[in-house]
Amino acid sequence: MRYTPTFALTEIAEIKRLIRENPWATLVSHTDAGGLVASHYPVILEENAESLEEDIVLVSHVGRPDEQLHELGQHNLLIIIQGPHGYISPGWYDANPAVPTWNFVTAHLTGTPELLSDDENLRVLERLVNHFEDRMADPRRLSGTAADGAYAARIVQGTVGFRLRVTGFSAKNKMSQNRPAETVERIIRELSGDGPYASPGLAAEMRRTHDGAIAETAP
Repeated sequence: MRYTPTFALTEIAEIKRLIRENPWATLVSHTDAGGLVASHYPVILEENAESLEEDIVLVSHVGRPDEQLHELGQHNLLIIIQGPHGYISPGWYDANPAVPTWNFVTAHLTGTPELLSDDENLRVLERLVNHFEDRMADPRRLSGTAADGAYAARIVQGTVGFRLRVTGFSAKNKMSQNRPAETVERIIRELSGDGPYASPGLAAEMRRTHDGAIAETAP
């Protein structure tokens, strides 16, 4: 991903927030056997008492035989996290002439994954289910009943869990930081409206980015 200082995202805390809020990831491997391989799976952060603030550790699983297709554990794995994004019309700018653009926030994370035992894989799957079910009025746990637990113990054999300690990352938060404040406000209004390119999630991300920038420069 091209490095652009204006849009560079370097704060570990912000990258972790991006992962928490956007757990559906793209996994990419360059394998010895078949060239490029891409898959899509949810990932979650491993956050415990031993985790350091500056560490980014991801856990997840793949369905068999994806671990073979990716040659998982044999080389670097690229995990792409995509946050809110959307089209920005030149009609929302003050400037003339102008061209459209695309605002987005994304992170590319790399590391060599560690394969998990079946027992640890099952614990990760339980955490993954809990991560999403916690928002439900009546959460359905992976082992909430004896029948569910027995079923989960069977299907775990069809998955391979992994832990990835991120050793490198490149992240970008392009939210019209190169535009005047009045233009930014107009873009946010358009994204918050009901037009064809409305995107409340992107509007909220822009607001967060620019409010944070204002706070950083305030005396």
